[in-house]
Amino acid sequence: MTSERNPLGAFLRDRRTRLDPATFGLSGRRRTPGLRREEVAQRANISPTWYTWLEQGRGGAPSADVLNRIANGLMLTEPEREHLFMLGLGRPPEVRYRSVEGISPRLQRLIDTLDASPALVRTAAWDIVAWNKAATVVMTDYNQLAPGDRNILRLLFCNPTIRNVQHDWEAMARFVVGSFRADAARAGATSEIAELVEDLCRASPEFAALWQENEIVSHGEGTKRLKHPILGDIELEYSGFAVDGRPDLNLVVYNPVDPVVTRRIRTLVREGDRDSGR
Repeated sequence: MTSERNPLGAFLRDRRTRLDPATFGLSGRRRTPGLRREEVAQRANISPTWYTWLEQGRGGAPSADVLNRIANGLMLTEPEREHLFMLGLGRPPEVRYRSVEGISPRLQRLIDTLDASPALVRTAAWDIVAWNKAATVVMTDYNQLAPGDRNILRLLFCNPTIRNVQHDWEAMARFVVGSFRADAARAGATSEIAELVEDLCRASPEFAALWQENEIVSHGEGTKRLKHPILGDIELEYSGFAVDGRPDLNLVVYNPVDPVVTRRIRTLVREGDRDSGR
């Protein structure tokens, strides 16, 4: 059967032949490169006959469990795993939440180029894992916070300074809780946020009340107003961007509406650089 008629089988064969048998402690002469079908089946804990049928385009559609086992057996990357599901089932796999240690140096360099636009990278649990200098000038100095305190909800509900700079805290709080709930569900992190939600409910009656309302809000783009101690009342337009291949990460960029504010932020960033000796 041609690859056009059986794209799933062609993809499986291609990835199977790319694997080095020596990596798995397999030796001996082989007529073809890569692993044998029965070796992949063993690694995936499925029947060799069933795996052979998949490569040959026989036996019907595989289950999601079988595809996940094959993805692990073939050591597929996350994009490759998604492609496997699209070929086998016509849909992407269910989202699997992953905890985040940080972001790639390339993404950090990108947000660092935004010298007057605050930029944050947050997880599905709304932990802030990366930021640029403009964010420390306009929002808060995340460098001075302990990692466990770099959470947008903890800052909004438990930090009086952050609360006081919001123009309309009640509206902002309601919006944030609804967006947080939607993001966590979309990233498959509902169980992972349970401890955070319990902590916030104990620490903040306002959060507990809003959480019980079960509101769902989209957080794609909008406007944020702040009462900044140096810049005064400022208005920022923001847009959220998904990080490719990482459903658990979201990049948010804030752009000042007033060009004068843009210039002042850029000046404050430069002054901070001079003060730090850079």
